Amino acid sequence: MALDRKVAVPRLLAKHDDLLIVTGLAGASKDMAALTEDADYLFTLAGAMGAATSIGLGLALMQSARTVVVVTGDGELMMSVGSLATVAGAGPANLAIICVNNVHHGETGYQQTHTSGGTDLEAVARGFGIAQTVTVRDEASLPIANELIRRHGAPRFINLEVDTAAPPQFKRDFDARRKRQAFRRHIENLTS
Repeated sequence: MALDRKVAVPRLLAKHDDLLIVTGLAGASKDMAALTEDADYLFTLAGAMGAATSIGLGLALMQSARTVVVVTGDGELMMSVGSLATVAGAGPANLAIICVNNVHHGETGYQQTHTSGGTDLEAVARGFGIAQTVTVRDEASLPIANELIRRHGAPRFINLEVDTAAPPQFKRDFDARRKRQAFRRHIENLTS
């Protein structure tokens, strides 16, 4: 039985204000916007399905002293699954990727994804060369995954299997310019 996403995501990222977080679309962005109250250290995407992992990789390479976390869904990740190979090849020590896997495309009508038919995203990540991976199917595994997020040394991948319930409802700021500027100011303040 899959985890309750409204419980699992906040428990996995209970401490988050020291992270730089990039999210994909739909559920992942709502999960994180609700958890962080749309904080300045959160960069949520809109209209760029499949880009979260690549943007997170670029950020991790440029901000090597900070832990960068990508939070994406299984549908979005499958659109750009090859980005995992690029992550493995670049090898940023400070990057963790969390796939909130509910076996559905939350952005496009809730169709089932390939993970509903047996695609194992942890095995895919390992196959691309990401050695530090875990699939979380129960609450007992959440502390292991939480520790993995903060373990530097190599890219990490967490496949968080959650139920099909809707993510938290949160009205996030869709002004891309304002969000980009706030995120940039946050990073500048960290480095000054």
